[in-house]
Amino acid sequence: MFLFRRFLVGLAAFVGILIANSSHRATAAQANGPSHVELRQTDGNWQLICDGQPFFIQGAGGDASREMLKNCGGNSFRLWGADNIDGQLDEANRLGLKVAVGIWLEHTGGPKHFSYHNPNQVAEQFERSRQAILKYKNNPAVLVWGIGNEMEGENGDDPAIWHAVQDIAALTHQLDRNHPTMTVTAEIGGQRIPSINKYCPDIDIHGINSYGGILSVAKRYRDLGGTKPFIITEFGPAGAWEDVGRTPWRAPLELTSTAKADVYRAAYAKTILSERGKFCLGSYCFLWGHKEEATATWFGMFLPDGSRLEAVDAMSELWTGNPPAIPCPKILSLKVDHDQVRPGSPIHATLATANPSGLPMTVKWVLTVDPARYITGGEFSAPARVIDNAISNGNLQGADIQMPAESGPYWLYSYVYDGQGRAATAVVPVRVHASSAAGAGRPEAPLPAVVYSAATPNALYVPSGWMGDASAIALDDKCPETPHSGDFCMKCQFRATKGFGGVAWQNPPNDWGDLEGGYDLTRASKLTFWARGAKGGETVSFKLGILNNEKKYPDSDHAELSDVVLSPDWKQYSIDLTGKDLTCIKTGFVWVLASPGEPVTFYLDDIQYE
Repeated sequence: MFLFRRFLVGLAAFVGILIANSSHRATAAQANGPSHVELRQTDGNWQLICDGQPFFIQGAGGDASREMLKNCGGNSFRLWGADNIDGQLDEANRLGLKVAVGIWLEHTGGPKHFSYHNPNQVAEQFERSRQAILKYKNNPAVLVWGIGNEMEGENGDDPAIWHAVQDIAALTHQLDRNHPTMTVTAEIGGQRIPSINKYCPDIDIHGINSYGGILSVAKRYRDLGGTKPFIITEFGPAGAWEDVGRTPWRAPLELTSTAKADVYRAAYAKTILSERGKFCLGSYCFLWGHKEEATATWFGMFLPDGSRLEAVDAMSELWTGNPPAIPCPKILSLKVDHDQVRPGSPIHATLATANPSGLPMTVKWVLTVDPARYITGGEFSAPARVIDNAISNGNLQGADIQMPAESGPYWLYSYVYDGQGRAATAVVPVRVHASSAAGAGRPEAPLPAVVYSAATPNALYVPSGWMGDASAIALDDKCPETPHSGDFCMKCQFRATKGFGGVAWQNPPNDWGDLEGGYDLTRASKLTFWARGAKGGETVSFKLGILNNEKKYPDSDHAELSDVVLSPDWKQYSIDLTGKDLTCIKTGFVWVLASPGEPVTFYLDDIQYE
């Protein structure tokens, strides 16, 4: 199999070279010839050489002004894919910037149901990669090829993924002798480093996206056996999925733009500069632009109107050695007198700022709904709904806020401007308690609220409530038998030939209504899950909220899909939650079945509230 794959790589490269040599089409930029980039190792230390000169990457990822990037001392920007990037490469050539050109590799599962064990899908991806390399390899803006971004899965231990990466890397080397190859992973844990070392000899550089662990990533890279030079391909404030501190309702606590600038400074000084001339070839800060993820301001180094934040000042000073001539405003703190209130209650916010430029400052206050989607897998989120007419007496010292009558979580934002394209931001979470006695004070679950998924080991509920003939029930929550997504699914068995059985996912575990617990799922509109039968024809009922008002601590409502007949193929099911009281759901998911006279086996995957 290995020799056959190598034959295909060589054949594709030979055909690609023939096509490239027979083509007389070239852009004006390509007429100048490709840049020549190589890796040089001296006494165990690494250096990137571009057109004969040492090149330490001072880069950014994102689509904000590339001219500003150049003026701030940047020399490169990163692209995650190679679709329709001609204009961006032209801009790079005009500005004298180099580009890490990404070759996007699919993630397992997802809307395309991609599998690295599907030879047809892998072959199509290989061909798309070949076309991108042939199209852009002679563009003088190209610095490195980034083959994939966080496509490795949760643990990075699937050889099929790394074989696909290696095949594209080998092809890249055969088609393009002028630029090194890189693959980018989400941090470096699991089997990422051993897998790259074992399966990917044609990967020259390890790209690392690191946020909360950026200060220790260099030491950890060595300790885990990393031998290739690395580029920090994304860094910035710790992500909402990391240990950032949380409210009692699990909303993550975001840093002010001023505190984020300090994160960029520390990361660059302690990891990137300290490793220069050793293992580190440079970095790309994230995000050179604006992105709605978790909140409206978590990662962006700019606001949607183009206003720059203090993180831009920080990177400019690190790249050039000179502080900005006119610095951004600073927000030192934003606090509210009450962060959990009853519907319609007033609160007061206190704002502390600093004005190093001396320019006149203004402030904008905004209250939005919190969609409670903190873990998005890097996806952009839609802008949250703004609550109109909630703010009064807003100024640079604070504001009065009338909280809505609708229960749920909210974000209070403060934006400070200097009137000349610079700004500062801060945000605090506030929660309006549910008015229902059953749900009062329950933590609000972020959406999507995962009940079971291979990618989310610490789900909200535990499958601890076994019902009926419990001795006949078997669960395997890491079953590798054709999962819907990820590396495994949930295998459910009822082995009795009579009676019934079922399992309830509970919070707290093993509680049937005697203890407080549960989650406020008010914002959810449906419960979705994927299921398939081992043979097809299996009949199973699916429910939520089975603790009634006879219990001391009941579920606030219930819903179900009765007598679902399963197919042997994966199918998604949905329980509509419109009009349901979801302020306290303690049994988040339930399956129950009656024996048809023989053992029953079926599979579940990707159970979540949306």
